[in-house]
Amino acid sequence: MNFQLRTLSVALALAGAAIALPAAAQSSTDSVSNGAEKAWDATKKTSSKAWDATKHGTKTAVDATGHAASATGKAISNAGTAAADATRNAGNAVAEKLPPAPSN
Repeated sequence: MNFQLRTLSVALALAGAAIALPAAAQSSTDSVSNGAEKAWDATKKTSSKAWDATKHGTKTAVDATGHAASATGKAISNAGTAAADATRNAGNAVAEKLPPAPSN
């Protein structure tokens, strides 16, 4: 009888393991699948944020470059105008000191 109880308890243990192990394996598979899905979603979200930041940074850089180019153009124009005015003033000053041209 003692042998039968051992055999019966071993058989019940094996039957329980046969039921529990596939359920645990399924639970692990679901857990891994859920984790992979969360990781993929996090990757997509981070990638989207990086793309948005890149677009914003690029737009800001383009705007800053445009403003700098405009300011540089104005500075060059102002410098050219000032140089031309100075040249005209110098020419006028020299012309005032010259004797009048003889008329024929």
